[in-house]
Amino acid sequence: MKNYIQDGTTISFTPTAAVVSGQAVLLGALLVVAVRDIAANTDGTGATYGVFELPKKSTDVVALGVDLYWDDTAKELTTTDTDNTKVGKAWAAAASNTETVWVKINA
Repeated sequence: MKNYIQDGTTISFTPTAAVVSGQAVLLGALLVVAVRDIAANTDGTGATYGVFELPKKSTDVVALGVDLYWDDTAKELTTTDTDNTKVGKAWAAAASNTETVWVKINA
């Protein structure tokens, strides 16, 4: 089809600060995960689809399948929606003493 652009599983972006491979970055309301290290002000690629293990607020208890939100100040996932951006669904439960959670981004 002549209007096809791409499959949408990655996106190009230019971060203003350096990003390491696997780091989550919020682009508007879209959470992406850096495919490789990206130097500041250099074009790079972020994954827009899939399940990733990302940092979470260590005091949150996360149930399987709940909505997760990105706290862009703390650079972590949380179950708190106030002042945060919805970015996906919990792909696994996570206890309050854990610092990461599996999340299907942009779901």
